[in-house]
Amino acid sequence: MVSSASRNTLRPHRFTRMDPKLIAISGSLKGTIFPLSLGEGSMGRDAANAVCINDASVSRRHCLIKYEVTESAAQPQCSPEVGHFTITDLESYNGTFVNGLPITEQTLAHGDQIAVGDVILLFLLRETEAGQPPAIPTDEGKLITRSTVRLRAEDALYLRPDRVLSELPATARIARDLNWLLKISTTINSISDLQPLQRGLLQMILEVIPAEREAVLLVDRSQEGFASVYGWNRLKGQDDSIKVSQTITNQVLREGVALLSNDLFETEGLGERPSLVEARVCSVLCVPLVFLKKPLGVIYLDTSDPAARFDEGHLQLLTAIAGIAAAPFENAGRLEWLEGENQRLQDEIHLEHQMIGESAAMKAVYRFIDKAAPSDSTVLIRGESGTGKELAARAIHANSSRAAKPFIAINGATLSETLLESELFGHEKGSFTGAIAQKRGKLEIADEGTVFLDEVGELTPMIQAKLLRVLQEREFERVGGTRPIKVDVRVIAATNKDLEGAVANGTFRQDLYYRLNVVSITMPTLKERRDDIQLLATYFVAAFSKKCKRKINGLSPEARALLRAYDWPGNVRELQNVIERAIVLGGSDIITPDDLPETFFETSNKDLPQTATYHSKVKEAKSLIIVKTIEETAGNYTEAAKRLGLHPANLHRLIRTLNLKDEIKTS
Repeated sequence: MVSSASRNTLRPHRFTRMDPKLIAISGSLKGTIFPLSLGEGSMGRDAANAVCINDASVSRRHCLIKYEVTESAAQPQCSPEVGHFTITDLESYNGTFVNGLPITEQTLAHGDQIAVGDVILLFLLRETEAGQPPAIPTDEGKLITRSTVRLRAEDALYLRPDRVLSELPATARIARDLNWLLKISTTINSISDLQPLQRGLLQMILEVIPAEREAVLLVDRSQEGFASVYGWNRLKGQDDSIKVSQTITNQVLREGVALLSNDLFETEGLGERPSLVEARVCSVLCVPLVFLKKPLGVIYLDTSDPAARFDEGHLQLLTAIAGIAAAPFENAGRLEWLEGENQRLQDEIHLEHQMIGESAAMKAVYRFIDKAAPSDSTVLIRGESGTGKELAARAIHANSSRAAKPFIAINGATLSETLLESELFGHEKGSFTGAIAQKRGKLEIADEGTVFLDEVGELTPMIQAKLLRVLQEREFERVGGTRPIKVDVRVIAATNKDLEGAVANGTFRQDLYYRLNVVSITMPTLKERRDDIQLLATYFVAAFSKKCKRKINGLSPEARALLRAYDWPGNVRELQNVIERAIVLGGSDIITPDDLPETFFETSNKDLPQTATYHSKVKEAKSLIIVKTIEETAGNYTEAAKRLGLHPANLHRLIRTLNLKDEIKTS
């Protein structure tokens, strides 16, 4: 039952300011960027929305994102303005999720993941700067050559927008180059991952340009140097240790011009640069990768074969290839950065509980957990079955100093006294029939961690006595053992019984009750937190749709009204089962009243939707049959139940839920 998750403080990073935006990281729109204005705008499938998500899984008006100015100026997470963004679900069919949990309204923080239908968007207010660029193998020297050709982008043979094919020289080489450009364009535009893109491009270049070594060098996001190099050797394959000319690559990146340099090994002073001498490089090609006037990096080729020196035709072709490859490199680089940023943010966002709820009752539970978790005090969690007592216990453990240590849960009602004693305290070899080896108990395994004792009200007197010793002395003995074992554990107990009544009638030790009841809380029933029913239902729909491999787009308004009107004697666990049943047995992509159990229509609650005509008629028929049968048996409920084929307890339940008591009395 829980709400939006709380977060740990972000680890320190260097940030640059940027406009707030949403970036699709999955779904049909992956990679799409939606800038956000400092105002209010809706998100949904309809084209009239400020953020239009054209996906069938998204409602027409799915949610609302709003920027609000706050009075406090101390809002480090709300750069660039003093304020914050909130997101509100607009009663969409399948709900709005933030960091995997359904919300009705929530303040957004940098790095939050927003799920609308099948589309997941990353909410960003700022951009993390890249780390220091890795060292790139270079010749480190000033290179001077006798033969250098410079080619500006506007002079490139194949990239001039005002040139048509008929104006190009009608030569076999031009025809071959155009054919290869088409082939390269088709191939690289189908690759979205950066490394396969670099490998595929370099392999195709080798088929048309006689290079021995080649590399793609990409700049970091601050454009202050090269951040990565992907090298390829004609004989060896991938080779990131390839030496490149720093002078040429820096000049190409800085000036945005393509360079062809020949006769490198004949240049004076190369004795100080043994890397080029050893490789006997005689020809170099280097062209810039530029996307919308933004330098992305360079493509670098060289050869040591004097008979295969590069010429201006190679320079023109490689310049055209770089022009075609720039957009795919920009897209692949952005997607790679997004995936890395997404992973980093996921690592920083720590979900400290898995309860769902935004009602006042659940907010009180969260405040209790926040206060109780840091201490080592014993906690007693009360509440009806299915209210989430174990989830609360896990949240207390997760927020405590013991979070990295074990959390061991034991149900006191599911095991016999002998088995429970062995489970809790362990046993020595030969201590009873079947004890063929020594066994450590759960208390021993949980040392330095937390033990959760569910249904503690069901413990037998002998187990109660041993547990009291653990709470008082922090020690116990294994079954059949004589040596006391010291443990450092925190005990969290839970019960749905009236412990005070059990103490009064002597079935529960008073001293143990006081040891357990140091800090206590009662978990609210689902009936007491009706505002959370829709959030919980939305969460379970998403979870069981995935588990059952059925595409369910949410609940109809009539089904939501029925869920809200129901009294939920089984609490959240019953709601979970109802949603799973509806998904397994339902016949459409929306959960409707027809998918819910008949018990939902036996209540006389005025909040029931009036559109469920069929179920209203069924309810009337049930009432008529029951009243008539009781009249025929002269008020003999046992005989009436027998005639109806019901257990007397079920007949009484139907009379109560159908509100027939007054009608039966007056008949």
